[in-house]
Amino acid sequence: MENEKYLQDLSEIKQMMHRSSRFISLSGLSGVFAGFYAILGAIIAKILISRNRFNYEDFSAFSEKNLNNDLIFQLLLLALVVLILAIGTAVFLTTRKAKKNKQKIWDSTTRRLVINFFTPLAAGGIFCLVLLEYSLIGFIAPCMLLFYGLALIHASKYTLGELRSLGYANLVLGLIATQFMGYGLYFWALGFGVFHIIYGIWMYNKHDRKSAL
Repeated sequence: MENEKYLQDLSEIKQMMHRSSRFISLSGLSGVFAGFYAILGAIIAKILISRNRFNYEDFSAFSEKNLNNDLIFQLLLLALVVLILAIGTAVFLTTRKAKKNKQKIWDSTTRRLVINFFTPLAAGGIFCLVLLEYSLIGFIAPCMLLFYGLALIHASKYTLGELRSLGYANLVLGLIATQFMGYGLYFWALGFGVFHIIYGIWMYNKHDRKSAL
């Protein structure tokens, strides 16, 4: 009996240390929603590109200086809307899950998570704007996947370890996308859309469903 109590105490201490060093309230459903937003955004982007008669799959167009400024603005605005929707949904669902589990929303662990996630992401965003400045649009989608993958890998040590797998998947996909320049939008939809949905369903079944029972 004493040995069982001792082992139980050790298990509880281990769980407390794990919770204090990692933010474990990430919602799997937020990944599913983010994936749907990304796929919907990719479909709208494809429609906008087709309406502007800009052949995204034409490799010679990647270095042209006279790009359609209206199209660029529309695509940037669309990307911003998708980003806001994804982040807003993630914050809402994660906050709700944390409150349900009686866990803190904002503490030193959460700050480290946010800093380690957004630092590579911000650097990637600036780099993509530089690529846009020089009309190297063919590299933008691969670079977004690369920097996003690095951001997930960098932040995974402060949250659920499964996030690292999603990061590596996007990192590898970004590298592959550099060899298929005319299909960056499809790789973007695969990485930010399909991968997120698969990851979100996996995380929901593994973590969220258990807490809901």
